[in-house]
Amino acid sequence: MKISKEDFENMKTKYDKEVKKGKSAKGKNGKDKIDQTNWIFFDRETLERLLAKVDKDPKIGGIQFYITEYTEEVAAKYYPNEVEQLTGALTIVMRPANLQEGQDSVKILETEDDYENRGTMCPPFCKPEPTNP
Repeated sequence: MKISKEDFENMKTKYDKEVKKGKSAKGKNGKDKIDQTNWIFFDRETLERLLAKVDKDPKIGGIQFYITEYTEEVAAKYYPNEVEQLTGALTIVMRPANLQEGQDSVKILETEDDYENRGTMCPPFCKPEPTNP
């Protein structure tokens, strides 16, 4: 599901101040978040929608993934019944991007509606956790 650029920036800032610096993620009321997710599932439709916006060359067009962290405000906006569980939880935000030819950097295809999040996180949204056959 799409999220706003502002929500993405707030989530990235929280991650940058905490986990990226080697600190614990902070949950609601500033408590350490100690039970993080194991994985996040995004459906094919979401991935294909992002890929449709990039260069058709499979060596150039792709998806840029950001590790972020839910702020209390963003958790309340998208998951009003799970604010306590999600504040401080690590998540992924994605957006379409193209590799710059001959470089290891990407060119961001900047539009306001290109941020995707809200994949299925496990935990907290899997009971019980799926197992391999």
